[in-house]
Amino acid sequence: MSNRSKRIAPTLKQLELLLTLAASDGIASAGAKLGMTPSATSHALRALEEILGTTLVEKTQQGLALTYPGEQVLPHVRDVFTSLQLVEATARSGAELKTGLLKLGSFGASASLHALPPVLKQFRAKYPGVKVLVKERPDDETTQDIIERRVEIAAVTLPKRDFETVPLAIDELVAVLPERHELARQDTVDLSEIVRYPFIMTLAGSQKLILRLFARYDYQPDIHHELLQLMSILELVSRGEGVSILARLALPKAYPGVAFVPLTPSTRRSIGLACLNENKLSPVARAFWLEAKRSKELLLGN
Repeated sequence: MSNRSKRIAPTLKQLELLLTLAASDGIASAGAKLGMTPSATSHALRALEEILGTTLVEKTQQGLALTYPGEQVLPHVRDVFTSLQLVEATARSGAELKTGLLKLGSFGASASLHALPPVLKQFRAKYPGVKVLVKERPDDETTQDIIERRVEIAAVTLPKRDFETVPLAIDELVAVLPERHELARQDTVDLSEIVRYPFIMTLAGSQKLILRLFARYDYQPDIHHELLQLMSILELVSRGEGVSILARLALPKAYPGVAFVPLTPSTRRSIGLACLNENKLSPVARAFWLEAKRSKELLLGN
């Protein structure tokens, strides 16, 4: 019998432990998440390292870290469990997609309130038995959720290199001003005028775009507030506490005491769906992806 035929493959439990170790601060705590005792956890890790012929984790001052080989192996381990999820999803859903769960990521209000709803409406009409869960997180975190397979598809800002994407909408930045502000009477507001007044900075999805805009023209806004919630920003602006810049699609059509005025220079961003590989999506996710493709031209025309 050849050595190749005697080779032992890692078990799913051992691979699952490696995934858990990557997000834990200690070997014992990682095992506890899987219902394993400390001794069983250590034994499983040693066995996995013996099978693979390399050290996968090492202790550091901060707790625990993957070695270089561990980091290299980790994406392939994630692929193993992604494939298993695909097998399970295919078996459960079947061709008719009568049931299932679709988890979508979204970077914020512009996507959740405008880019996604038209596609969601058509998808739910075709597949009423499929439950859709949309989870909002900042754009960077939403992108990482795709990489780490927490979601298969997410609404993100484009472009996104190394991802397959479907554009859904075009958004633009606008000046957000007190209704009686002198700039609110203008047809457009120049960025150079914005920096003359106390500025309320958003901490949500459009923050990086706004910061890049100021940096491009070497302007320093006089920031008086940094707020995460859109309604908090609008309320402070309505009270005359300052001015702001926000993404148009994230805004309501109107807000008492607040004026939305086009900004110059015009600054736009593209919003779309992203996935790692559309050919490896689960049946439910692929159905949604194809629905988005069908809606692409209509959505971009609105």
